[in-house]
Amino acid sequence: MPGHIVIVGASLAGLRAAEALRAAGHHGPVTLVGAETRPPYDRPPLSKEFLTGERTTESVFLGSTAHLGLTERYGHPAVHLDTAGREIHLDDGSVLAYDGLVIATGAGPRPWPGSLPLTGVHTMRTLEDARALKDALTGTRRHLLVAGAGFIGCEVASVARGLGHDVTLVSSDPLPLSGATGDQAAGFLARLHLDAGVEILTRSTVTAVHGHARVTGVTVDDATDLTPDIILLALGARPHTDWLAGSGLRLERGLLTDEYTRALDTHGRPRPDIVAAGDITRFPHPHAPGPISLGHWSNAVEQARCAARNLLHPRRPTPYRPVASFWSTQYGVRFRAVGLPRYADRTEVRELDHEKRRLEVAYYRRGHLVGALTAGRAARITAYRSQLARSPADITSPAPAS
Repeated sequence: MPGHIVIVGASLAGLRAAEALRAAGHHGPVTLVGAETRPPYDRPPLSKEFLTGERTTESVFLGSTAHLGLTERYGHPAVHLDTAGREIHLDDGSVLAYDGLVIATGAGPRPWPGSLPLTGVHTMRTLEDARALKDALTGTRRHLLVAGAGFIGCEVASVARGLGHDVTLVSSDPLPLSGATGDQAAGFLARLHLDAGVEILTRSTVTAVHGHARVTGVTVDDATDLTPDIILLALGARPHTDWLAGSGLRLERGLLTDEYTRALDTHGRPRPDIVAAGDITRFPHPHAPGPISLGHWSNAVEQARCAARNLLHPRRPTPYRPVASFWSTQYGVRFRAVGLPRYADRTEVRELDHEKRRLEVAYYRRGHLVGALTAGRAARITAYRSQLARSPADITSPAPAS
């Protein structure tokens, strides 16, 4: 059993790893390192209930860590990992030696490739981001442009429209979220936005943002000029791996791990003394043709618990084979999904009712169920989850050509 365990990342995954270490009987020292100056908090409400005022700042924090007996180093991000010497270097020059390491530094918003105006342009990842956007959406009616139609972009568009603002949603896909959910579910979602009065620009990309002191406009596809008051850049996530450069760990659009949550070195060999969890990871899954990344709340929790267990018991590791689960609320409609819909080669629509705002879609790959999505039918997701958990299918080859 490792002596001093360091968890880098005061995230949901980092906190759940600390809890799992203590629950599994580790009584040695545990240090939790965080880049932000505050303890771990919940991020999913930031793009929904926090913007509407239904959730307060205090309510998003994940609770006291006093019972865990941690050494907490907040506000000092890790800048380098020395795997040979088992040392972590922080930005203040201090060095932490470790016997076991949990990497849970998550991901941040994908940055805009050029310069931006000083005000009027927002991202959505941290509590500060959410506060700034909430302030911008408070008061008189304004025009919000959301660049990127993933879950965060669509959720913020829904909130802003509900607050009475004009909203333009720019999607590079044929429909918002069509890459993640398929055309039928994406069409259902698009209709919710259109019925609410959102303008959707599909197969489109914001190519320029104008202004210096404050945003004055954007150009879409190098042709269309728009003049929103507020812009949200929801361009996807980029894993926080910069501090791992030169560490000898394998970095490919994230930190690669094996099926036991152990970090891989550049030769593809697992490191039993280093495990990882949360948005930073890419790992193998029997329902996917290659390593996957799951930026979902449930994955951070479950992967952290598995990682902690395997760090403490390296000779008897447990494989991590999650049934992915995520949810979203838009215009009062509760979406629930399990599995990996984006890897399907066939979809089966079992219910589609725009008037009652209900949807049920099953997703298959090579004849095997790999996912399901519902809207307004949350109770039905349980059966799909059970079936996916029992599925022995190992679907590792590419989907057949359509």
